Amino acid sequence: MPEGDALHRAAARLQPLVGERLEVEARHGRARVLGIAERLDGRRLERVEAVGKNLLLAWEGGLVLRSHLRMNGRWRVGPAEEPVLGTPWLVLRGAHHRAVLSGGGRLSLLTDEAALLRRLGPDVMLEPPDLDGMLARLRETDPSREVGEALLDQRLVAGIGNMWMAEALWTIGVSPWLRVSDLPDETLAEAVHAARRLMQAALAGGRSRRNVYRHAGRPCPRCGELVRSRGQGDVNRTAYWCPGCQAGGAPPGS
Repeated sequence: MPEGDALHRAAARLQPLVGERLEVEARHGRARVLGIAERLDGRRLERVEAVGKNLLLAWEGGLVLRSHLRMNGRWRVGPAEEPVLGTPWLVLRGAHHRAVLSGGGRLSLLTDEAALLRRLGPDVMLEPPDLDGMLARLRETDPSREVGEALLDQRLVAGIGNMWMAEALWTIGVSPWLRVSDLPDETLAEAVHAARRLMQAALAGGRSRRNVYRHAGRPCPRCGELVRSRGQGDVNRTAYWCPGCQAGGAPPGS
């Protein structure tokens, strides 16, 4: 699933369309039934921004299109005259550029953008970061929750997904299986900062090495212990960690 840095890249790609009145077309059957294209066609696109894992496109008249890419969604931008192949979910076409949403995801027109923002935790990529807000929400959650699961909860911290959770906790040497109550504020802040730094580096074009994510069964580059993986939390998302150098905590039953 695309994480916060990928959504910020998508928002940057869409900026050339901001300020224009756009032709909006839905080609995919599941997108057509939403009626979104008809409501947006001919309106001016006023703003595009990433908030956590959500892409928000604000149009004149107070309409806001929420695009959540889920596993396979992707926005591509090219010249307006470039042909559009296949059956993408949405096509936005301006005078010089066109944007194509393929792979589906979740689309909706928001009637209350503020209500969505209230449900989300502070965006980990926000500049400057709202560290106090993120720590406050992490402390308000069930203290028995494992930190790996808590960092993925978009109501607490928006934008972190499996990959950056795993890599951030490896970076600071903390097990994803530790309880939130086991960690002082300084360590929680360190985890958030580590995820932020890694995501900012990726956004800037850096291709940092993945140390544990999807490396189960390979030697840890820091200590040589074999990296492990296991489902975590109510939704059973896969956690990756090194049992040798990520201090404390082990999955239940191990």
